[in-house]
Amino acid sequence: MAYRNGVALAQRGTAVKFDRPNHLRTPSLKPRLPHSPGSALRRSAAATTGDGVPGRVRVAVRLRPRNTEERMADADFADCVELQPELKRLKLRRNNWDSDTYEFDEVLTEFASQKRVYEVVAKPVVESVLDGYNGTVMAYGQTGTGKTFTLGQLGEEDISDRGIMVRSMEDILANTSTETDSVTVSYLQLYMETLQDLLNPANDNIPIVEDPKTGDVSLLGATLVEIKDQQSFLELLRVGEAHRIAANTKLNAESSRSHAILMVHVKRSVVDSEDVVSTENNDASRLTKLSKPVIRKSKLVVVDLAGSERIHKSGSEGHMLEEAKSINLSLSALGKCINALAENNAHVPFRDSKLTRLLRDSFGGTARTSLIVTIGPSPRHRGETSSTVLFGQRAMKVENMLKIKEEFDYKSLSRRLEVQLDNLIAENERQQKAFEDEIERINLEAQCRISEVERKFADALEKERLKCQMEYMESVKQLEQKLVSNEERHGNNCFVDGCREGPRQSSVDEVVEIKMLFENECNRRKAVEAEVEHLKYLMGKHTQREAGGDAEVIKVHSVLGDETNQKKKLEEEIIILRSQLLQLNFEAEQMRRCLGSESSVNASSAMDSSMSHVRHSQLKETGNGQKASVAALFEQVGLQKILSFLESDDPNVRIHAVKVVANLAAEEVNQKSIVEAGALTSLLMLLRRYEDETVHRVAAGAIANLAMNEANQELIMAEGGITLLSMTASDAEEPQTLRMVAGAIANLCGNDKILMKLRSQGGIKALLGIVRCGHPDVLSQVARGIANFAKCESRASSQGMKSGRSFLIEDGALPWIVQNANNEAVPIRRHTELALCHMAQHEVNAKDMISGGALWELVRISRDCTREDIRNLARRTLNTILPFKSELRRLRIDC
Repeated sequence: MAYRNGVALAQRGTAVKFDRPNHLRTPSLKPRLPHSPGSALRRSAAATTGDGVPGRVRVAVRLRPRNTEERMADADFADCVELQPELKRLKLRRNNWDSDTYEFDEVLTEFASQKRVYEVVAKPVVESVLDGYNGTVMAYGQTGTGKTFTLGQLGEEDISDRGIMVRSMEDILANTSTETDSVTVSYLQLYMETLQDLLNPANDNIPIVEDPKTGDVSLLGATLVEIKDQQSFLELLRVGEAHRIAANTKLNAESSRSHAILMVHVKRSVVDSEDVVSTENNDASRLTKLSKPVIRKSKLVVVDLAGSERIHKSGSEGHMLEEAKSINLSLSALGKCINALAENNAHVPFRDSKLTRLLRDSFGGTARTSLIVTIGPSPRHRGETSSTVLFGQRAMKVENMLKIKEEFDYKSLSRRLEVQLDNLIAENERQQKAFEDEIERINLEAQCRISEVERKFADALEKERLKCQMEYMESVKQLEQKLVSNEERHGNNCFVDGCREGPRQSSVDEVVEIKMLFENECNRRKAVEAEVEHLKYLMGKHTQREAGGDAEVIKVHSVLGDETNQKKKLEEEIIILRSQLLQLNFEAEQMRRCLGSESSVNASSAMDSSMSHVRHSQLKETGNGQKASVAALFEQVGLQKILSFLESDDPNVRIHAVKVVANLAAEEVNQKSIVEAGALTSLLMLLRRYEDETVHRVAAGAIANLAMNEANQELIMAEGGITLLSMTASDAEEPQTLRMVAGAIANLCGNDKILMKLRSQGGIKALLGIVRCGHPDVLSQVARGIANFAKCESRASSQGMKSGRSFLIEDGALPWIVQNANNEAVPIRRHTELALCHMAQHEVNAKDMISGGALWELVRISRDCTREDIRNLARRTLNTILPFKSELRRLRIDC
């Protein structure tokens, strides 16, 4: 009977409890080593020095439940096996009164689940593989006892039937990273002493190569598949199982005729730490930690051995007989190796079979090995069961020396050092730049201080020089005065002495001579001074003459400037007066209209006709007079002069100039010349520069008039007009200002070319912000703008120039449109109804319009709208757009 396809285990058997002898007690499998610095240090040391961790081969026994054939043939016989799982013992009956008792690391009854089998047999090995050790999980037993079910069951029909191969890969993938780690798989079979690739059947003779230094076994040419997820691994197992050789025997309907070997190679990148003792400057030793990148290479080998069989029981013949001989020979060679290892023989015959060469690391090597032996309960196969149990008992005596396979990750260290070097270079450059900037700042500061000190020193030196010069001149003056006084006093004394004493005549002569010389010198000095004074007089006279001429020129210039200012003021007053005259004419015309309407109510039908004719003629004459006045003002003053008044400092002049420009812009014939003269730029400048709401209102009205021309609309958008209008709308409070701004934006909304730009610069949101005013005239302009935008957007969508939902829906305009679609004011209602109809023509807007309540308004428009074209448009839209038709059908509404 085959167990490859997941035969369910039947409930059978009881266990007898008795004490376990101390000499048969075996230690349980060590848990997975923790990732602590100490353990990492020990593992690193073990890998470096060649020391290992001892680990015995763990053996578990699993009992298969009776199959259908055994339940019929052995109905009168008891099982030859009795399990005591709580004592981890197995009793093998010799006869009805005698039995042999064996102990194993785990005893699994026929009720044991696949999950429990994995956790007690394979999971410790998988955890060791994740820690860097090699690991082996192998199933041994008679054919038909459930080895393939235990190891290779995929669990496609029942997820709880998953075998050790599938569950091992789940744990490995869950504990590795796809970015830093790699998991590769090879799937092979040993058939008739030939190693074949189950993933590439063409590769049917793979050589086994052993490293003479380490003894590691490698398979050249075997297919290696990198595993990223569990699904790809399951697909790989399906491919391998499809190529594995199996046959139908008397003992098993799907008996494996080859040994299946699954090799899972795990490569993990870890950072190990080492404790290093260092000394500096004769200080005490200190403990530091150095991290190094390490690659751990481990391998998990899962071996599904072909079942041992006796020829007379299996009925093998022909080619199947040769397969059975090959299987038994390889299993016999494995048994010899395990016997030699259990008895500590010097020679272990690993080279007798390719199977033993492949499992050299699993028995007596460096791998952690778990063996599960599978047995059946039938007393007819007691001999095979006894042989399997004794094989497991001998395997429990085999000791392995576990070692971690680590390699220094030079590439990772090189990459990390390169990154650190680049960071250090960048940091050094930043520090160098900061240092140079600091040096430059210090130099500039020092130069500034030196310049300041030099300036102060020069000023002090100049002051000291002037002071010394003044003191010198003062000293010379005092000396001259003293000299003069001394000479006068000395001269008087000499005259008295000459009268009295004659012998001093010579001294008197000398004094007279010196006095004469001094007088001559004084005369020459006075003559020079007189000449200098004369020259100064002449120069002063000449300067006065020139100054008089300049004063006359300055006086003329002053008179001309006063006349220019006076002329400018007069021109401004003329403009103001003419603007006021126009305003008074307009107000008088409005008054005449009111008086005419009142008189028409009380007059008779004949008088009504005659008065209407007179009133029409008067209105026409007034309008023509007003236009003529503006045209006359335009011709008399000149456009450039009017535009220059827009920048006047006088608010009244500026406001009246804006009104004149607005009146001129209302005539289409004047718009081209106004725009060419730069009036549009000046009007936008007024919105940007001034906060006067009157200026904003009149300027917005003038821009609205200019925006009726398509060429001017593109120019307004190019100069940022929509942004300025949005800002004006957000700051304005008066309804008239908001009406002018809304009218300007509404005119811009009717241009297909600037549709996207207008929306991106906030035109729609500006209109929705203006509705806060609530004034009917303002709301009418907002509704007109939304209707123009919806019409242009609908046309762009129909031409394939735009896709997706309406911008009006994205900017939140739909609720306001639905709310005002039935407004009492006719202009508001008409524009919003038209906007809804244009938006509804495109199916992409239908879902939002249905959820927003627009469907009910469309139904009302199709029935009650006063304009036939809008009513027909709504009816056609409801009958052609599928979401609307479906919703109306669901609500049972007929259009």
